[in-house]
This record gives sequence, structure tokens and C-alpha cells, in this order.
Amino acid sequence: MVISTHSSTRPEITVSLVSDLISEQFPKWARLPIRPVESGGWDNRTFHLGEEMSVRLPSAERYASQVQKEQKWLPKLAPHLSIPIQEVLAIGQPSKNYPWNWSVCRWIEGENASTLGIDDLEQFAAQIAQFLNELYKIDAADGPLAGVHNFYRGSPPSVYDTETRAALSQLRDFIDVDAVTGVWEKAISSKWLHKPVWVHGDFSAGNILVKDGQLAAVIDFGSSGVGDPACDLAIAWTFLTKRSRQIFRSHMELDSDTWARARGWAIWKALITLAQVEDKTCTDALKYQQVIDRVLEDHRLENSHSP
Repeated sequence: MVISTHSSTRPEITVSLVSDLISEQFPKWARLPIRPVESGGWDNRTFHLGEEMSVRLPSAERYASQVQKEQKWLPKLAPHLSIPIQEVLAIGQPSKNYPWNWSVCRWIEGENASTLGIDDLEQFAAQIAQFLNELYKIDAADGPLAGVHNFYRGSPPSVYDTETRAALSQLRDFIDVDAVTGVWEKAISSKWLHKPVWVHGDFSAGNILVKDGQLAAVIDFGSSGVGDPACDLAIAWTFLTKRSRQIFRSHMELDSDTWARARGWAIWKALITLAQVEDKTCTDALKYQQVIDRVLEDHRLENSHSP
């Protein structure tokens, strides 16, 4: 199966556009100031609306269905979580200048974890593990199964096998292809054999808010669905350090096969993004290479302990 992960055409989303949409559809908020949020996201563009709200607009058609999904499911997930998640206050309609539904949400105070130095990563690792454990215990019987709507988050990583092997071929001169292939083969050798659980789907530092050194909120459930939780664990290698990664794993209630699939998710994303970077010595390329190196190190350590 070949699944494209490239972005489609993106409209220009500006303060002026947001102001027009608010004035047209929610005139009671028309006088509130609007300003873009720094690191406002990729799937959505985010803006402050006054002091207590935010406006989130899908940046491309492939993300547009996320709006209704979040409206339906976030209120059902929130009561079961001890950490705040976004609260949808209103759904905007398409207009002559913007083609999709969009959201007005309650603003949550906090700094994006990807742009904030976290003093105690071990504590942070335990906190995000607690959030995920709570999420996975929520009844998922009626939730949306992993599929096109959430880019197959919650499916086994083998859904991206063709894409991964193409990236491996492209990167033959830059990475240890045999070692990475070993990680990938291990990742796709098992499946989640339990009941499907809720997954966030894009559980990355960019979607985690921190305040006063503590986990403050988890946002952007556009890629959520139900299935295999392995996709949510890639943060272990994309953001955490060796010790905090160990803390994170020790707090999660998951087996070694799930962690092997998690390494597959991390490897897949690092490979496809590294393959797209022309200058393999630039900062971004080195960042993806570091993720690959961390995954390889953990894979070797796991295998060395196997009987």
C-alpha cells in the first residue's frame, strides 16, 4: 500500500481572514483582538481570540475532517483525563474566502514543550505517561477506527511499509540501512492483539503545553482514533533523553512488542523527513539522524537482553 504523506495545497490564513470569519459568523466576538500564535501548528493555523479563546483553522483539505471529529469526541474524553485538553466552544462554517469548517476553542495557558526548555525531563516523562495511561483506559468501543481520517495512526506501522522502504533506498549513503531495516522488520512483525484503545495520534512535544515546569495540557486531537497505542510512543526518541525515556517506558503499561512497533513509527517518520531534506548536513537533517541513532541504540539494547 502506498500512502502519501505530502501536504496538499494550503490557503493563505491571515489575521485579516480570521477577523472576517469571526465578524461574519460570531459577531459577539468581533471586537476581540486577534493575533497569530507562535508555533501555531502544521495541520492547523492557530490564533489568539481575545484573552480566553483561540481560533484553529485547518491548513489543507486533508485536515478538514478533524474539526467535526474533535467537536464530537473531545467532550467525551475530557472527563476521564486529569490533564486538560482543548475545549471546542464553537464551529465555524466555510465561507467565500475559506473552504472548510474551523473551530473556536477555550484558550489554555502554557508554553509549547518543543520551544521550552524543561528542567525536569524525568518528571515530565512520568506525567505524559500518566496522561497516555488514562487515555488508553477510556472506553473506545464506539470510537473512530484508525484509517484515512487520521493518517492510519493506531494501525500497525506496516501500513507505511512501502514508504519506509523507499526512504531506506534513498538514504543508503547516509544511514546504516541494514541496522535500520532490522528495526523496521521487528516493528512490523507483530500487531496489537488487545481491544483497540484511544490514541492521540500526534503525541509530540509540539502538541504538549507546559506551565511552571508541569504538564499543563495536551492539544490537537485531529489525528486521534482507536487502535494500537504504539504510534503515541515515538516521543520517547524524538524528545526525551536516555534516562527520561527509561522513566517513560517504566510508567507505561505496555509490552515489548508494542515498544518495537513504536520504534517503527519513530523510524518511519525520521526516514521520510530526512529523505526530503536536500542538505543532509543541515540542522534539520541532523535532528532526524539523532532520532534514528536513538532508536538504533534502544533496539540494540533490547536485543542484547533477549534470551
